[in-house]
Amino acid sequence: MSAETRTRISTLAAPYRREVWLDEVQFASGMRLLRATIKEGRRFTQIDLDAETATQWGQAMLDWACRERESGQR
Repeated sequence: MSAETRTRISTLAAPYRREVWLDEVQFASGMRLLRATIKEGRRFTQIDLDAETATQWGQAMLDWACRERESGQR
C-alpha cells in the first residue's frame, strides 16, 4: 500500500521549457503538505511545504509579481 496519496492541484509551464507541478500530498499519518516539483529536462527538484510556509512563499511570489507588473516588466 502506498504511504502517500497525491492530488494534482496545478501544472504550470515555466520559462526555458520547465514545468512546475503543485500536488497536495496526504501521508498515511493524515498529515497533508503541498509538494512543489520543478522539472528541468530530466532533472526533478521537489519540496514539501506546510500551510504556513506555502502561505509565506505564495505571498512573496505575489509581492514580486505585483512589483514587476507595476514596473512594466513581464
